[in-house]
Amino acid sequence: MIAKTLLPNPVKAVLFDMDGVIVDSEPLHHKAYYLMFAQVGIEVSPELYASFTGQATLQICQTLVTHFSLDQAAESLVALKRTFFKALFEQDKSFDLLPGVLELIQDYHKNKLTLVLASSASMANINRIFERFDLNQYFKAKLSGADLKASKPHPKIFIKAAEAAGFDRTHCVVIEDSENGIAAAHAAGIFSIAYDSPHSKDQNYTQADYVIEDFSEIHFEALQKIRASK
Repeated sequence: MIAKTLLPNPVKAVLFDMDGVIVDSEPLHHKAYYLMFAQVGIEVSPELYASFTGQATLQICQTLVTHFSLDQAAESLVALKRTFFKALFEQDKSFDLLPGVLELIQDYHKNKLTLVLASSASMANINRIFERFDLNQYFKAKLSGADLKASKPHPKIFIKAAEAAGFDRTHCVVIEDSENGIAAAHAAGIFSIAYDSPHSKDQNYTQADYVIEDFSEIHFEALQKIRASK
């Protein structure tokens, strides 16, 4: 496809989402959330659950407390959900990186692009995944939306990620799989690439500047061809 807007020239930094881009942890999150829902006695529709994609856990739990008029504090729901997720993560020995993403990360790193993680996941979950797959060596910084007052689709996390990379946002690219994440990148004024994978469900990518289905489409050399197609 042709990019909607001009790709940064040159690209100096790539800001990665994690869930749905680096790993497909959604099945584990789904199980953990629904175990938590059962524990607190609520029934969350698939439509409501789908609207949470890309948001931080605290924001999701605040919505649940309001929506279901719960007596529990949002923070207690967060703690419960994270306890379930940690147990599921440690039990699932088959959990792996998404196909092609390690090669993409290594390709960018080899070509001197600065990599920053900008995920709505908690820093504890980010560290679990980065340590399990030895990813720290490739990334300059890791940011968690759980540490911010507003999560995606608010642009703050990508604004801070660009700052952490050390470059103006006009020289950064975001790789996202969620509608909320794409909206956040768009609001931050950063070129966004939507990864439309088999794991991405019911996500609207109309605000994305470029859409891919395979990471081979955006290897370093491919980025130059995207720019050349303008």
